[in-house]
Amino acid sequence: MNTPLPPPRIPQKGDRVLVAMSGGVDSSVAAALLVEAGCDVVGVTMKLHGDGADVPDRPCCSLDATSDARRVCETLGIPHYVTNLVDHFGHDVLDDFVQEYARGRTPIPCVRCNTFTKFRDLLDKADAIDARWLATGHYARMGRIGDEAVMLRGMDPSKDQSYFLWGIDRPVLDRLVLPIGTQTKAETREIARRFGLRTAEKIESQDICFVPDGDHVRVIREQLGADAPALQRGPIRLSNGAVVGEHDGFARFTIGQRKGLPGGFGAPMFVVEIVPAERAVVIGPRESLLGRGLEARELNWLYDAPAEGSTVQVQVRNRAAPSPATIVRLDRGGVELALDEPIQAISPGQSLVIYDGDLVLGGGVIERGMKAAPSRRLPLLAG
Repeated sequence: MNTPLPPPRIPQKGDRVLVAMSGGVDSSVAAALLVEAGCDVVGVTMKLHGDGADVPDRPCCSLDATSDARRVCETLGIPHYVTNLVDHFGHDVLDDFVQEYARGRTPIPCVRCNTFTKFRDLLDKADAIDARWLATGHYARMGRIGDEAVMLRGMDPSKDQSYFLWGIDRPVLDRLVLPIGTQTKAETREIARRFGLRTAEKIESQDICFVPDGDHVRVIREQLGADAPALQRGPIRLSNGAVVGEHDGFARFTIGQRKGLPGGFGAPMFVVEIVPAERAVVIGPRESLLGRGLEARELNWLYDAPAEGSTVQVQVRNRAAPSPATIVRLDRGGVELALDEPIQAISPGQSLVIYDGDLVLGGGVIERGMKAAPSRRLPLLAG
């Protein structure tokens, strides 16, 4: 759906807005634009886990980040609060992260955090202070279809973050404000300079917030112990069963990975499957990564679910190009899609997000990729 939609409902002058402030430039500018519009803005920073005092220059979830958010609020002349969500984050995000790797899957903790921790808890905080609106610094947009609020991709494809937002509760959309979704990152930084915000030049992190050193295995070891099956040695084998090496734990691998694999083959080899029950990592050439279909579960719809047989666009990684697909099966058990063109490295545990043009329809958690497209259901003939 690339036809322009009516503009979203937005806060009016004097409306109270709760702004989630991470201490980065994006949320800082979101707050600044709402202040400029005359809204009654309240900033809140979420404490999600340890203070990160041992990690310098971490852009979120650290003492420095909280301090940056507080000082931005001082510059803007708005109140700032910190809310402790450590227990919720540990249960909703960290525990799931560890258990998914232990199952040979690759989770996206940012999706879990948005789905179960941030937006639900922030909406409770908004209700507690009589704030009609909740704002964040995500690069996505709001629109309307009739009287219903809908989510759209961010205007800048290189920064679009709608992929991470498919799991939030649908009623949240009616209160959600995304002030920077029509901007590029460069434009956001320029606005921050105009307001004199200390976060204007702050660097972005590409790491998971609770794995700032990139060593996710350390987190698994701390949670499950060094003797966890996912961290034990096991075979590296080909799809025909031939063992070609050993690994130090299948939790170190994800579908599509090339690093850490044995050499000596005529072509580059990649991880094509993880078999936790056998502690096995299966490798193969690039063409073995291609999937023509996929299944996803734990579905959440931000707009009306499409019908079986519908053509949609799907995305299986954050920066992947959208791919056309046909919905073959859709029920409470999940969705099966046949892909028009093969997609590489469809990874269990990652997110499937379903679009109609720029409109975010919804998404789910990938259960498996399929080498062959699932059979399209034929319509029943009248008796």
